Amino acid sequence: MAEKITPRSVDYSQWYIDIVLNAKLADYSPVKGCMVVRPRGYAIWERIQAEFDKRFKETGHQNAYFPMLIPMSFLKKEAEHVEGFAPELAVVTHGGGEELDEPLVIRPTSETIIWSKYKDWIQSWRDLPLLYNQWCSVLRWEKRTRLFLRTAEFLWQEGHTAHETEKEAVEETMKMLGVYKEVAERHLCLPVIAGRKSDAEKFAGAVATYCIEAMMQDKKALQAGTSHFLGQNFGKAFDVQFQSREGKLEYAWATSWGVSTRLIGAIIMTHSDDKGLVLPPSLAPEQAVIVPILKKDTAPAVLAYCEKVLAELKAVGVRAILDADDSQSPGWKFAQHEMNGVPLRIEIGPRDMESGKAMVARRDTGEKAPYDVAGLPATALGLLDAIQKNLYDKALAFRKENTKPVSTREELLAFYGKDKGEDAGTAGAIGGFAEGAWCGSRECEAQLKAETKVTIRCLPLDSQEGVTGSCCLCGAPARHRAVFARNY
Repeated sequence: MAEKITPRSVDYSQWYIDIVLNAKLADYSPVKGCMVVRPRGYAIWERIQAEFDKRFKETGHQNAYFPMLIPMSFLKKEAEHVEGFAPELAVVTHGGGEELDEPLVIRPTSETIIWSKYKDWIQSWRDLPLLYNQWCSVLRWEKRTRLFLRTAEFLWQEGHTAHETEKEAVEETMKMLGVYKEVAERHLCLPVIAGRKSDAEKFAGAVATYCIEAMMQDKKALQAGTSHFLGQNFGKAFDVQFQSREGKLEYAWATSWGVSTRLIGAIIMTHSDDKGLVLPPSLAPEQAVIVPILKKDTAPAVLAYCEKVLAELKAVGVRAILDADDSQSPGWKFAQHEMNGVPLRIEIGPRDMESGKAMVARRDTGEKAPYDVAGLPATALGLLDAIQKNLYDKALAFRKENTKPVSTREELLAFYGKDKGEDAGTAGAIGGFAEGAWCGSRECEAQLKAETKVTIRCLPLDSQEGVTGSCCLCGAPARHRAVFARNY
């Protein structure tokens, strides 16, 4: 199987696509820019979805569903919002063979359609807060696409909440950012930096956008989730007023927040290797695969033994399967399950059965050792926990190794080299995360992006106190600490 994977050192972009296709996570659609999510890819998404959905409900949110078709006039109600999304809109002008009275937009995001209904549902402070989330797909007419990372249509969740006060809305924004960070780090094994976006990078229609940013193996940044404080912008655009506790009319305060199937791309690019996919055990569709070593005279006994081991693993909650297909060799199966990212491979043959042992191989390190079958369920659970921890620790160490403090423009430019950030094709490309002081100037930020394709990924929440010194880009007095990177 490994020969199907282009090495990262040769062409990182092709390596990524080879894994997506050969691990059967997704495929190209007949519609340009769209993708087909295959069952293995969707199984990973379901597990990600379950982790988020559980936390959404624990924090008081309810799932709902709103139409995918939005009147064009709705988007025009919030000027910054429509301007930001205009280049990406797909517009329906005909239905049932007739031209529509008003064009309908296939949702790029749902703030407008949702706030049009919040106007009907919110009359008094007693109606607040509204804490709604929906799982759906959205459509944004992307010109440059890549499976999972950026496609025209993609799956996501979008939370939309309405609040009585600014304080409550800000607290909600930060609470959901914390939920994103927790799931990313605990289950995706994805170390992230939580921070605020610069005004140039914030969501169209937001007062402030917060994000989690992760480093991929090619040292580029990937925005893994966003949470937006929308202020009263959509409350005013859709005239969502309520009677306050003091009997006055006030506009509702809003948030929105979302993560998408882009997270599957993040998992691939953070953990996988030249043998194929590497998955965190908590998200793997199969956590362990038993591969029997079959010989004609002992095959029935070995299979029966493997079935018993399978039942014992399942009894302690391990998602295990038995690969009893006799049309392929054990070596072929080993490679296939490595390609698919199964965290543990358990090999059992006649000699293993006689000795009460099983050979267990870890996908993350390749380590292989014999273990007593009698204690295999406990062993498997321990190894899965160890793999989960190792993947996070390894990714965090990689980010730290490739993060550099900079104090001058010369240092920053030297860190990123002279190329303008097109896919260099290798995982060893120059750069990473640069950390430096920034004056807050849009012009300063825009010039850097134009020259190098390096952007301010975020202003980390944990490093904004007591900022002093000079901007690393222009030398003006600094107002923020910023993380710079090239990004997806």
